[in-house]
Amino acid sequence: MRDAGGRGPGPGRGGSGGGPAGNPGRRGPGGPSRTGRPPGQDGTGRPSRQDGSGEPGRPRRPEGQGGDGRQQGSGRDGAGRPRQDGAGGRSGGTARPGRQAAQGGGSGRQARPEGTSGKPGTSGRQGGSGKQGGSGKPGGAGKQSGSGAQGRQGGSKGSSQGTGAGSQGTGRPRQERTTGRGGGQSGRPRQGASQDGSTRNTGRPTGPRTTGSRAEAPPPRGRPRQAPASGPSQGNPTRRGPGAPRGPRNPWHAPFAQMLREVRPGTGTGEPGRFRPGPPSRPPAVLRLGNPGRRISIGLIGMTFVLSIFAGRLIQLQGLDSKVYAAKAAEQRIRPEKLPARRGAITDVNGHELALTLEAREIFVDPGVVTTPQQRDRVATALATELGVPKEQIMAKFAAGGRYQQVAAAVDPVIAQRIMDRDFKGVGSKHRYRRDYPGGNLAGTLLGFVGADGSGLSGLESTYNKLLAGRDGEQLVETGIEGQRIPMTGNTLQTPVNGGSVRLTINRDIQWATQKAITDQVKAVGARTGSAIVLDVQSGHVLAMANAPELDLKNWQKTAPEDWVNRSVTDVFEPGSTNKVITAAAALESGAVSPDSVFSVRDNIRCADQVLRDSHPHPVERLTFSGVVATSSNVGTILAAQKVGDQKLYEMLQRFGFGAKPGTGLPGEEAGLLPDWRKWSGSQRCTVAYGQGVSVTALQTASVYQTIANGGVRVTPQIVAGTTNGEGDFTPSAPAARTRVIGQNTATQISNMLEAAVSAEGTGNLAAIDGYRVAGKTGTAMRYDARCQGYCGYTATFVGFAPADKPRLVVLAVVQDPHRGYYGGEIAAPVFKKVMTFALKSKKIPPTGTRPPAVRIRAGE
Repeated sequence: MRDAGGRGPGPGRGGSGGGPAGNPGRRGPGGPSRTGRPPGQDGTGRPSRQDGSGEPGRPRRPEGQGGDGRQQGSGRDGAGRPRQDGAGGRSGGTARPGRQAAQGGGSGRQARPEGTSGKPGTSGRQGGSGKQGGSGKPGGAGKQSGSGAQGRQGGSKGSSQGTGAGSQGTGRPRQERTTGRGGGQSGRPRQGASQDGSTRNTGRPTGPRTTGSRAEAPPPRGRPRQAPASGPSQGNPTRRGPGAPRGPRNPWHAPFAQMLREVRPGTGTGEPGRFRPGPPSRPPAVLRLGNPGRRISIGLIGMTFVLSIFAGRLIQLQGLDSKVYAAKAAEQRIRPEKLPARRGAITDVNGHELALTLEAREIFVDPGVVTTPQQRDRVATALATELGVPKEQIMAKFAAGGRYQQVAAAVDPVIAQRIMDRDFKGVGSKHRYRRDYPGGNLAGTLLGFVGADGSGLSGLESTYNKLLAGRDGEQLVETGIEGQRIPMTGNTLQTPVNGGSVRLTINRDIQWATQKAITDQVKAVGARTGSAIVLDVQSGHVLAMANAPELDLKNWQKTAPEDWVNRSVTDVFEPGSTNKVITAAAALESGAVSPDSVFSVRDNIRCADQVLRDSHPHPVERLTFSGVVATSSNVGTILAAQKVGDQKLYEMLQRFGFGAKPGTGLPGEEAGLLPDWRKWSGSQRCTVAYGQGVSVTALQTASVYQTIANGGVRVTPQIVAGTTNGEGDFTPSAPAARTRVIGQNTATQISNMLEAAVSAEGTGNLAAIDGYRVAGKTGTAMRYDARCQGYCGYTATFVGFAPADKPRLVVLAVVQDPHRGYYGGEIAAPVFKKVMTFALKSKKIPPTGTRPPAVRIRAGE
């Protein structure tokens, strides 16, 4: 229960001797709750000066004035009760900053008259200071200074308390503690305290603590509660008495003590304050600790921001762009690797391999691993020695950079193993296949070659590339950072399918003999090129097709590109006298002439504006038509053609295949040139009869003689006998087309004429073979050359078949632009003889043993 006097006495609450009512509440400057002042003391609690009015020379404040010199108009009396006289207004003694402080206790303020209070109590606290003098708390702004006041009276902040207030009116803590607590003083007495309990500079009595009806108030926070003590100098044992040695001060009091050293305003009369300020001392450094809550908040915000960035990036990587990054990772780690299919072989008619595939190794280097000059020099030297390539070429591979540089594409496995046994870092090998041609240049232009990627580039390799190549497989492999393959990571996507094989109609032995014969003759006569063909009469199979010079398949890169072509089917030329058999066939088929028809043949004839001549001058001769063919007379042939007519001759040329491709399917195959008969010039109407003015290939010419040897039936030439698939199943080629061109009787008559041409009286006697009946025809034609844009040189030709009475083989030899002779009987006939002789023996074709029929050459014989 509260009594009329406010809070009861207790440590740190209410002074001792608070007046008759005994209210130990907060004391006013002169209220009834204050302890009665002993005589001779002013309102500050210090002994009064000689005039009894406080300090010398300072007049006492008149009654009813507050500490600031204004008339006291408090609505409460000195005991803190409401005034009965109705006097209201602001209580005196409001010591706001900037105003003169009330005099009291030597504090530099004017002494307040009794009965005045510093400020009216406020906030419901009872009268009586919550802390007595020397509390270290800034001066009790707004605290009630009278006893018995209910709480704090309304007063402006910063107003000074009455005399003896626990803090100065400036809001700063007092310089020294006072002993103004109750009878039991709970703190060290202020310096200069009197023996009777009075203190200096506080205005608070230090007499024995009064007791009231209330229980003792709790001690101030942070201080232990002390037992009450009686007597003016007896009190809290923790406070030292007057003259006692001063103990260590609380370091927190230093800043407040420094503040008390500042200049205080003088009294109301203008007298300077008692304390003179000294130079301010520098306050001790105080460790100011940050606000941990704020630090934690900032840290959490920062962490949240960083984690949100990580989370967003994680969502992007794992969610939005996961497929993109997975694909990129797969590109870096997983790479496709080709599983090469084994390329099929090309064989001759008997299965001998002309082109085959062997296992090989690819050698490569990694410049990213072999980095130092010493390493590169050592590796390049070793590779150059093993591979037979220049060292500079390998050093260039290192200088090119990158992670993969191919050094050799097709190395023999034995050589590759020796290289790998050296254990060079940055040198590796891959399993590959290489194309090999056992015969070297044997049928080189016919077979063709493959490129570095294994694809056919020319010849049959190009024509049948799809069949030979097969289908490559593919697998995905995982590689490490240095390109090494990670074991057990292969994933086969497609199994390779080996290529098929091609079986030719070529006979390897006959091909070799044919190629050797034409090559030797071309060299012997200084010719530019030459071609030779061997055909089977009955089947139309090409047993040999040779060209000179021939392409070396093992070093095709060193051969000029113009020598890569197969001249037997690509080079066209004017056939010359070999074409006379077609004129003879047209004449015999039309019935215009017979073998024994006689012609008066001069050595020249005029056709339009041209004079055409025989191969050699001679007087007028009476030759049979068989004699015209046997002696190869140009004039006699023109005379026979005139009996046939241009149109019928043109049609016969077409029936023998002129102006159309032979149909072998070889790359670059030409059809020749056969102008329409209506476009023939005056002289051309004569020259076409003996093979000038039309163009054919070597294969077309050979096909003409195959037709005659086969009884007038033309068989389309074939060079592929069949194919074999990857499983080894052989599929033969379809039978060649057969076309009747002339009748059997006409073919026999022409065959007898051709046999006479090889006789001693004919132009092709150098083609005769002992024991065999041979039929053939020489040809010598002016050669058109694009280099000179006209006719330059000659084309020497001989074509025939044997045995003449039972033909089995056709052999053609063509020599272009010979420089040591130019007649076909001299240049080409010897080649025919060599090739035919070898072919007959190779095919084991025996002589027929018959004698050739007698052929009348001249009339009258």
